[in-house]
Amino acid sequence: MPTEYLRYDKMVENALRGVVREALRQAGERGLPGNHHFYLTFRTHDPDVHIPDYLRGQYPSEMTIVLQYQFYGLEVDEEKFGVTLSFNNMHERLVVPFAAITTFADPSVNFALQFQPLGAQDGPSSVEEIEAEVTEEAAQHAAKLGSPKPAEEGKTGQVVTLDAFRKK
Repeated sequence: MPTEYLRYDKMVENALRGVVREALRQAGERGLPGNHHFYLTFRTHDPDVHIPDYLRGQYPSEMTIVLQYQFYGLEVDEEKFGVTLSFNNMHERLVVPFAAITTFADPSVNFALQFQPLGAQDGPSSVEEIEAEVTEEAAQHAAKLGSPKPAEEGKTGQVVTLDAFRKK
């Protein structure tokens, strides 16, 4: 199966995770206006998810949290968010990377996003990873064709055909 060079599906997912990031950032800075509230489902077994062990035991694969009335210390950065919620009258801090989120919804405005898991088994997940993969494949292909010969003195340029780099 040929490798896809432009993984638009992954790029769109990354962009939509940015929508979640910005919604959480605004909620952290200004609170939730009107009837807005968020349902966030995330994979609890992701290695960068930090939740208490008893919650991981109760929710070994996925967990849904609701940010509506009682949430505290919502902090958002480029890779993750952290929030303190109450479980059985105990405040617990959760830290969840955006890559672990599987669903984001704001039912007050009938808005929802569903995400595919990001990870090595799915191929590259960021633009940088995609570019690195394409660069490596191009280098391997060029090595198979042999290194180009240096330009002869007196020549001002050389026409290169791109057909050699296209997959057949």
